[in-house]
Amino acid sequence: MSSMSEEPDPSEARAAARNVAAGALPSRVTFTRLELNRILNLYGRMVADGEWRDYAIDFLRDRAVFSVFRRASEVPIYRIEKDPRLARKQGIYSVISASGLILRRGHELDRVLLVIDRKLAVV
Repeated sequence: MSSMSEEPDPSEARAAARNVAAGALPSRVTFTRLELNRILNLYGRMVADGEWRDYAIDFLRDRAVFSVFRRASEVPIYRIEKDPRLARKQGIYSVISASGLILRRGHELDRVLLVIDRKLAVV
């Protein structure tokens, strides 16, 4: 039998709990399941319309980024970012264009995504 176990070290778990309680950021920022659901629903509609073709998700130490591409070989046309450091300031979510211009920033993902979520209008 091996003395190695698959269970995490209890001291590491306690240290992580202390960091969270102290207000420290986790080692990586991620999107929650509900956030990803909302983003992927928008992505699916835009792919069905032929506007978008590819995406990439990056979970970095300080922010999570969902990048949208018109073609896989290009730069992203939009970046949807979640930055917890801005939670008490401008808002945790932002949509950034290919040129780096911040199109919208806010505390609620649904409201921030409205800038790129084109609904059909009856004319």
